[in-house]
Amino acid sequence: MGLAEKFERGFALLAEAVTAGKIPGGVLGLVDASGKRITRAIGEAQKIPVSRQMTEDTWFDLASLTKVLFTTPRILALAEAGRIDLDASLTTAIPDFAQYNPDNWQRKITFRQCLGHQTPFPGVFPLYIYGDDPNRLRHFVLQRDWSAGPAVYSDINFILLGIAIERLEGKTIRNIEPGQGFAWGADPAQAAATESDPWRGRVLCGEVHDENCAALQGSGHAGLFGTASAVLDFAFGALNASGLLASSVSLMRKPLSARRTHGWERPYEGWSGGERNSPGTIGHTGFTGTGLWLDFDRGHAWTLLTNRVHPTRHFDSGIFALRRAVGDAVNTN
Repeated sequence: MGLAEKFERGFALLAEAVTAGKIPGGVLGLVDASGKRITRAIGEAQKIPVSRQMTEDTWFDLASLTKVLFTTPRILALAEAGRIDLDASLTTAIPDFAQYNPDNWQRKITFRQCLGHQTPFPGVFPLYIYGDDPNRLRHFVLQRDWSAGPAVYSDINFILLGIAIERLEGKTIRNIEPGQGFAWGADPAQAAATESDPWRGRVLCGEVHDENCAALQGSGHAGLFGTASAVLDFAFGALNASGLLASSVSLMRKPLSARRTHGWERPYEGWSGGERNSPGTIGHTGFTGTGLWLDFDRGHAWTLLTNRVHPTRHFDSGIFALRRAVGDAVNTN
């Protein structure tokens, strides 16, 4: 079955979700290893306080796709260049991490453990309620005596990796080039709106939705903006190893646990990519309604970008089922 037929099946599911009022709009994109691609948009980029149509060129707050499109490739490139050892403690880049307790478990956490979410940090923590001084909040993360729990997916892992990148590069993340086609914000007239945010008191559009990233004024776990085209460019560069180091692609695919590789997720029962992808698939999602999956065995990748949190996250958008259904659609021969 050709790329176009697979795309049409997946897009029909996105169209159904928009027509049913579950999400305002979205863009689906599909690319193969030869570079052939298809993208299409449907619905609204914004509903309130004005209405704007979604287009293929709409910019999205990519949320946690930042972890795999920005932070992971840079950490892996630093390792390839010999500037860090993935199995060394973060203290090799952040010597003041938990500096008041040399025996603290935090000082033993490695880069690889953070990439694979194999640390005891909490899954969610509202840093932003502790103030809006980004430097103070960074040191709050570094000096807090975190309670150790079970290893879970945690933004703290990638906030720490982001701080490590900042220390090594000598500049804050928002002053680091985000990658071809990406940015740290977007023109509100060209961006998909996210939430009517009670903290900031406005509909967010073109500025980061994630509260912790906003308070930190840039971090390793969220904040990247891009179009479907930019996301597919990244995916194509990974599929044929033209846009990333071969060693980085190998580690992106290398399992670290039953569910995770270096930075990415791998297939497991109930995962976001559906049930019909090949074992050689990796993927990741973002809270705002974004996602990217790369099936290396089949030689194609797909991205589903939506504004499912607009105008509120407190609504059953059906995004979890939609992602899985679209994955199954594009992977059925």
